[in-house]
Amino acid sequence: MLTSRPLVLTMIASLFAMSNAHATVDLIAKGQISGTISDLSRETAAPLENGAPGNLLGGIGSGMSFAGCNTFVALPDRGPNAISYNAAIDDTVSYINRFHTFQLSLVAAPSGSDLPYALTPKLVDTTLLHTAERLVYGNGAAAGVPDGAPGLNRQNHTHYFTGRSDNFDPTHLSTNPLDARLDPESIRVTNDGQSVFISDEYGPYIYRFDRRTGRRIDVIKLPDSFAVSTLSSVGNTEISANTSGRVANKGMEGLAISPDGKTLFGAMQSPLLQDGGTKGGFSRIIRIDLRTGKTQQFAYPLTNIGTASKPNYPTISDVVAVNDHVLLMDERDGKGLGDDSTAAFKKVFRVDLDGAQDISQASGESGLAPYALPKSLFLDVVAALNVHGFSAQDIPAKLESLTFGPDIVMNGVRKHTFLIANDNDFLGNVTDSNHPAGIANPNQFFVFAMDKDDLPDYVPQQFAGVQRLSGHAGECSFLKDERDEHGHSGHRPFGF
Repeated sequence: MLTSRPLVLTMIASLFAMSNAHATVDLIAKGQISGTISDLSRETAAPLENGAPGNLLGGIGSGMSFAGCNTFVALPDRGPNAISYNAAIDDTVSYINRFHTFQLSLVAAPSGSDLPYALTPKLVDTTLLHTAERLVYGNGAAAGVPDGAPGLNRQNHTHYFTGRSDNFDPTHLSTNPLDARLDPESIRVTNDGQSVFISDEYGPYIYRFDRRTGRRIDVIKLPDSFAVSTLSSVGNTEISANTSGRVANKGMEGLAISPDGKTLFGAMQSPLLQDGGTKGGFSRIIRIDLRTGKTQQFAYPLTNIGTASKPNYPTISDVVAVNDHVLLMDERDGKGLGDDSTAAFKKVFRVDLDGAQDISQASGESGLAPYALPKSLFLDVVAALNVHGFSAQDIPAKLESLTFGPDIVMNGVRKHTFLIANDNDFLGNVTDSNHPAGIANPNQFFVFAMDKDDLPDYVPQQFAGVQRLSGHAGECSFLKDERDEHGHSGHRPFGF
């Protein structure tokens, strides 16, 4: 017997009532890097079809991952398609997908600052994503645009992934690994430091790339139920033409890796079409055993930020693993800086998969509701930033990436660090009704610290050979200034 929608909503409201966030999780640093500068891939610098530089440093908070020492990798999404170009290809262009390597260092903040530290980001590398296999690119004829194959393919004798929405083979499911289109949304570094896993919205896909070269070295197979069978270069058309699979532009948004490196956890940004699409209350988490390929799925309850009669659900942007069964989930609205609106709902929730029911064979909102994961509030990001002077209209609309950082010692107390970054949509400046005179819209980083009691079951990911891989053996301390204003070494790095 199907459960009625009012009953489902009542269950959600009662079963998942939220506790207060952990009071000791607090912002300790912020940092930024301009959204108007170039990355380090000079060979992609030529203008794209819409006129934007092909190596504009933007969108890097789509995904971010700690890589050991003070090294992090950051992931832009499918490129600068916030610039109007051609609606027949959803304004996408032949931006070559890539990830960046950063050194992030905490330094003592100037006297009088609200925060104890400032974060200094330094871009040290840009890595383009490609594969030896011949990929499918759109010819552009129907849209009256050039074909979707980057010219760099011929020059470098390889096949690059791009953000162009028409780079697919319509005779296959959307999870076809030979499609050239890629909309990367999350990134995780393997324990040996040699490669990265990247999740995508188009397929959805999870690919593994060599960290040094950017060459694809593995495809992680996802269930066919996540794919759509009727493909289109226009997202809305693709949604209306399918009844099953991921919602266009809301595919595999989050990705986590277990501390031992043996398991991946993928999070769909919104419910699958068969689960209600963007009007559904339950999205899916998939757990993947990397050794066997076995998968399990779990029902994640989205918070209703509308009303019982008119529910409105936010989306999942990222997920990070506390251990091999506990996850932190980034659930958010799309409001704030870059959207000409006011940020209201950006929260991190905790869920535990231990004992949870596999929902691989279930579908529909009423089918998933009995198996929904209990969740609790871990961090209210908007409230935390408000406390430190950020107005709601200046909080980035797309705070999309979560990652743990290295532990630090503050005044003799060991603390875990946790970073959140934004996707600025490759728009380095914004002029809107909230900022009529214009305002910078940089790539921003926010660093939170927490006591061990806030995450007593946290197990840090262990990396091998990180100094050798980063190539910066002398840059292995997250905290660069070890002395306080009195000259005492009260803020020392722990284990890095």
